[in-house]
Amino acid sequence: MEFQDYYATLGVPKTASEKEIRSAFRKLARQFHPDVNPGKPEAEAQFKRINEAYEVLSDPEKRTRYDQLGAHWKDYANQPPPPASDGGPYQYRTATPEDLEDLFGEGQPFSDFFETFFGGGGGRARRPWPGSDLEYPVEVSLAEVYRGTTRTLQLQLPDGQTRRLEVKIPPGVDDGSRVRMAGQGSPGGNGGAPGDLYLVTSIMPEQRFERQGDDIYTRVQAPLTTMLLGGEVHVPTPDGRRLALKIPPETQDARQFRLRGQGLPHLGSPDRKGDLHAEVHVHLPERLSEQERDLLEQFMRAASDSGAVGSTA
Repeated sequence: MEFQDYYATLGVPKTASEKEIRSAFRKLARQFHPDVNPGKPEAEAQFKRINEAYEVLSDPEKRTRYDQLGAHWKDYANQPPPPASDGGPYQYRTATPEDLEDLFGEGQPFSDFFETFFGGGGGRARRPWPGSDLEYPVEVSLAEVYRGTTRTLQLQLPDGQTRRLEVKIPPGVDDGSRVRMAGQGSPGGNGGAPGDLYLVTSIMPEQRFERQGDDIYTRVQAPLTTMLLGGEVHVPTPDGRRLALKIPPETQDARQFRLRGQGLPHLGSPDRKGDLHAEVHVHLPERLSEQERDLLEQFMRAASDSGAVGSTA
């Protein structure tokens, strides 16, 4: 095998300190690692040379043997070693786990090339790494926001597998809420923990209600007689109930009433609820009977005499 100048391979002088050798190895290993250079055999070959050089020069005893024997150091592998030897022939040793964690981070998966090249014979064992998190969009109605709901999902995982999953969506979610399903994301590698699944909610439009935080707003109609004399109207809620609202006499059109605690539950605290706001508008009859017309004309004359309404020309 052609002699390799390990110092030249790492780009350091023969007087380089252990720290300088280590720093040079890190820089070159990042540059030529096959995972960074897929499909480039020259990078793979250079990475092997860099690793071999570092394995010798980072070991004080092997470095001494290399410095003493130079180009012929491998020829003496089966001969009695120099005084500073490790007591046996040279054996290939990979970088330490600490070296690799400094280079590529702890818990990151390595390529098949890496496992083949470093695996076995005392090589670095693959460590488990966690699976990635997943997001899944879910549309919910305002009624489902009010009481919470469940969904049955058909998940397509990154590895092509499908998973059927029933999930619970708590009451009070809003547009963009992220509901975490622990451990339901992509599976981890080499025994690592799976990631999480996040349900990202969007609220379907609702014509009858407008939402502002945990408060909801709606419009109801009341007959003219109720607005004038007082009475009761029913206010709908998102979950289908109808609440009785007392209208005091002489209520003006578009007056707003607040029903405390009848709004949406707060996400994470379902017992804490917002308010329901009802804006009441007068509902005028489309057709009048003769009796109703006579009564309204009497009312008009009485109101005109009292100055309650303006006179007509």
